[in-house]
Amino acid sequence: MPRQFILIMTDTTRKDMLGCYGNDRMHTPFLDRLASRGIRYENAYTCQPVCGPARSAIFTGTFPHSNGVVTNCVPMGANVKTIGQRLTDQGIHCGYIGKWHLDGGDYFGLGICPEGWDPEYWYDMKCYLEELSEEDRIRSRRPETADDPSWTEEYTYAHRVADRARDFIARYREEDFFLTVSIDEPHGPSICPPPYNHMYDGFRFDDSPVFHDTLENKPFYEKLWSGRRLTLSADEVNAPSEELSRFLGCNSYADYEIGRVLEKIDELLPDATVVYTSDHGDMLGAHRLMNKDATSYKECANIPLIIRSPLIPEAYNGEKLDHPASHIDLAPTILDFMDLPVPRLLEGKSMLPQLRDPSVRINDVVYTEFTRYEIDHDGFGGLQMMRAAVSQRYKLQVNLLDTDEFYDLEADPYEVENRIGDPACAAERDRLHDALLAHMNETRDLYRGYQWAARPWRTDLAPAWENDGFTRQRENEEYEPRQLDYDTGMPMESAVRNKKLEKKIL
Repeated sequence: MPRQFILIMTDTTRKDMLGCYGNDRMHTPFLDRLASRGIRYENAYTCQPVCGPARSAIFTGTFPHSNGVVTNCVPMGANVKTIGQRLTDQGIHCGYIGKWHLDGGDYFGLGICPEGWDPEYWYDMKCYLEELSEEDRIRSRRPETADDPSWTEEYTYAHRVADRARDFIARYREEDFFLTVSIDEPHGPSICPPPYNHMYDGFRFDDSPVFHDTLENKPFYEKLWSGRRLTLSADEVNAPSEELSRFLGCNSYADYEIGRVLEKIDELLPDATVVYTSDHGDMLGAHRLMNKDATSYKECANIPLIIRSPLIPEAYNGEKLDHPASHIDLAPTILDFMDLPVPRLLEGKSMLPQLRDPSVRINDVVYTEFTRYEIDHDGFGGLQMMRAAVSQRYKLQVNLLDTDEFYDLEADPYEVENRIGDPACAAERDRLHDALLAHMNETRDLYRGYQWAARPWRTDLAPAWENDGFTRQRENEEYEPRQLDYDTGMPMESAVRNKKLEKKIL
């Protein structure tokens, strides 16, 4: 039987924008059906809640701080390999249809197929725009186009991506392949045809503590980010709007187009493994914040993740898993699925053991980060250095230039009470802090330094100029020779090692 793995992505879809995650006011029948035939993760996290960095982790298996995509509009390092390159080099056909956002170009991309992917099916957003007239290009970026009766579904990016995906599936149904279907919707301008364009008129979210958060004892940058919303009432923050209606309507439209792809998969590839996720979410007024930025709040960083696979025992169909999960594990999972070794360089783990037995826990803690927003959006906070560690119950967020955050997700599921200085939380807080610092060393985080350890609430860690003394050498023997040890000129024995201690021994 062919090995076929299909990854479907949307842009800016919150977990609670899917009916299968418990919000019955959301119309997403096709993704709900997918979840009913597989498993959905309750505690899955993006590696960075920004489009490009999030995608960099998914498609390289390395964190943004490792692959170089620490913000939008910045390309990956020249020696960073994608899952497409790795699979193609092993004879696995790879198609990528849709938004890429990893070539260092602007929002739409360069229109050039990267190494490792089938150029016949390459279709980033620049390819889409080049199909349109100049007039239609402009219309495609204006939200009010959603009310233009001449802008039918055939004009939308999601529809054209879905068409190409259906064609790829039909053409290569007898072969091993990895296919990504990446639509931009519901990301703004959120253009969609009737009935979706007005499906959520007058909608507001159910009242919740997240709309009453005054940001007391929260980072200063969050107060700046909130702007005038900091002084509004909860009802005003959570008010209906045309923008929210279009966004949620476009989300349901995205579900419809995904349904067209799933229909073709069910018809021709019933045994294919299918994964659905989103790059990140959106605050949508929660904690008085909009869009996304340097935060690990659930609305922004806790993304939907649904997997349907013949590997999953039927008894688990429709089940929710509470185990922590991360985008960083997708690339190792795909390699393992194709019976290929997982390189040491990759920073995640294969999820196949968990798919075969969902009671297996792959992660106790997962990590997300932030460095800055994008080059032409310096006004969105600029430099905001953040690293977060999340377990099933607790969340620690270290904001290097601001107040840190710690939440007990069981006692405070809405993440309103920042308990970073609470002595009752010190043991769990410090345990996550130790795990975070170890993670930064293990992944050779480019932005490591004593500042991450020397926090005002962590008095037992003494700052040191040499930090922890670990090297930044990489283990990547698939595509380059083993790096040489600076002290000996001989091949290094371990990429993650403490040079300070080794020098003392020498």
